[in-house]
Amino acid sequence: MSNKKYRILGLFSDFEEAFLAINDIKLNRVPGVSVDDVRLMSPIEHPEIEEILGERPAHVPKFTLAGACFGITFGFLFLASAQANFLVQPQGGKPVVPLPSNIVLTYEMLILFGVIFTVVSFLFLSGLIGGKKERLYSEKVGVDQIGVILELDDHTYEPTKALFKQHKVLEIREEVIK
Repeated sequence: MSNKKYRILGLFSDFEEAFLAINDIKLNRVPGVSVDDVRLMSPIEHPEIEEILGERPAHVPKFTLAGACFGITFGFLFLASAQANFLVQPQGGKPVVPLPSNIVLTYEMLILFGVIFTVVSFLFLSGLIGGKKERLYSEKVGVDQIGVILELDDHTYEPTKALFKQHKVLEIREEVIK
């Protein structure tokens, strides 16, 4: 017996029907499908859906913190090594590595690398660069429809399609993953 996996995209004309379909998934109307499997695609933000979908992990702030830490470390070491290695000629009690000016420049490096890491991590995590392309997509999602994407097994495939049809889905697109 083959155990196929499917990815389906249900397109809804209004948010209420998509919301009700997701709510039914949360209420376990289709055994084996949880709300953690749901991805929502919409042209506008819907903050009220977060109550049902729950908190989703956000990884970009972790990269921002890593960039800031790298900026502090690299910034200070780069500045100090450049000042200490450039024809060291201490004169009249002046420090070779002046801390007050280095603190300001290190702070600026913290901001620079924090921003760079944030932008690059956003591009990678969103799939715009180096990510796998989403083959199951509809251009109608960017205009006026709401898309609900689920990854399903054989035994949950038909009941989920029936649930979508019960909530007035306009179109169901599907692909076999394996």
